[in-house]
Order: sequence, then structure tokens, then C-alpha cells
Amino acid sequence: MQLIDTHVHLNFDSFQPDLEEVAQNWRKVGVAQLVHSCVEPAEFEQIRSIADRFPELSFAVGLHPLDMDKWTPDTADQIRSLAQSDPRVVAIGETGLDFYKADDRSQQELAFQEQLVIARELELPVIVHCRDAAAPMTDLLREWAKSGTMKGVMHCWGGTPEETKWFLDLGFYISFSGIVTFKNATQVQESAQLVPNDRILVETDCPFLSPVPKRGERRNQPANVRYVAEQVARLRGVSLETIAAQTTENARRLFKLPILESSAQVPIVMS
Repeated sequence: MQLIDTHVHLNFDSFQPDLEEVAQNWRKVGVAQLVHSCVEPAEFEQIRSIADRFPELSFAVGLHPLDMDKWTPDTADQIRSLAQSDPRVVAIGETGLDFYKADDRSQQELAFQEQLVIARELELPVIVHCRDAAAPMTDLLREWAKSGTMKGVMHCWGGTPEETKWFLDLGFYISFSGIVTFKNATQVQESAQLVPNDRILVETDCPFLSPVPKRGERRNQPANVRYVAEQVARLRGVSLETIAAQTTENARRLFKLPILESSAQVPIVMS
């Protein structure tokens, strides 16, 4: 039995002192592969160096919507070039819209659409960050859908069941993080019950959003994706093994992840 953590940020400073131990932890619980997201292109070389150390790591390149101060006329070309520079790049992102902390809507929409262009051109999925922006995000993506196919994931999903259906109708995958384990996250839990088997993913978004029962730990880590998977399994009334198999297959399909021979022998050890 294997799990895939589809969204991590291992390049953050909190992981630098003990990254080898963190990797041992995820391997012990059966996390066979990980997808490392990218907040800004300047992180790319650091992320690539981490992937050099851990063969189970694939990664993305993009610009986060809360980093619009870093968007320049050359950023799109930089993202495109970096995405083509390494076969381990499996997505564009994370990109998207965030109107919770910022009001630069037009700039965010411009940067998001530029990254959608790259994703479509390179036939890569997009890792989408969406906060307080579900309606405008849906409108934008519906327009894009008129001109061709799109594929991607709504990462760290926190939307309502109605919003979830909007993005499912557009063909997107939905990824659940530690939020789904929170006591008051009833809307997210309802959403986790309605996503089709072939469109559901799990993630940690580490080092953020430690799941129950690890809420007291300030730094989340990939090994904790098992708690997300356990909660999703409970909500859907299926076994952990079933959710692990479904989400692993879905992640490999969406991101075209290689199947690593060494990972097949790693069992999940539950506490």
C-alpha cells in the first residue's frame, strides 16, 4: 500500500536541519512519491537539488498569486524555459487567485492566464491555488475551456460542495489537505464525500496545516498525509487501502508520475 503527497514545500527553511530524517519518516509510512510545488521561479534550483537527493520527488514551476510583486514581463518566459529544462517537472504552479489577502485582482488574473498558456502549450497540468476566488476562477476557467482542454488540481481545497462541483464539471481534480481533519471544516468534509473516485487526491501542503492528531506540531511533514487519507476514507466509508490506491492512481495519471521500483516495497506502518 502506497500514498502520494501531491503538494509539499520541502525547500522551506524549517526542513533544512533534518530533511533526511523527514524523508525517513515519509518512507516509513509508505509515502512512495511526492510532488513539490513552487512559489516562485527563483526557488527552482533549490527544489531541483532536493529532487536530486530524493528520487521519489517530482516538481512544478510557477508563481503564487500572493507573489505578484515578482511578476515581470520576463516571468512567463522564465517559467516556460524552466519547465522544459528538466523531465521531472510535472506541472505548472502553484498559480491561481487569492483575494483573501490581496486586492490586485487584475494582475493575478493576468499572471494566472499566462501560466495557463504555458501549461496548455507544454501539455502539463496546473496546480491551482484558489482562496476567496471560486466564482471568478470558475468564470475564467470556463472561458478557457471554450478554446481547448485543461487539466489540473484544485490544491488544498477549502471550498463548498457547490464550488467543488463547479471545478469537477471543468474536469479538475480536487486535493484535500489537513483541513479536512479539522473539527469545524464541515463544508470541506462534505466536499470530500462527493468527489468521484477518479478525481480525488491527498496532500499535506507542508510545512503548513498539520492535520489532526498532529495539530500541535508547528511544522507539518509528508508523513502526515496518512492522517489526511484516513479521514477521507472515514468520510467516504471505505478503507484506507482503498483511498490509498485510488489517490495514488489518480496522482500518477494526472502528473504522469513514473512508477519507481524501490517504492513498491515500502509498506505503510500505521500508528
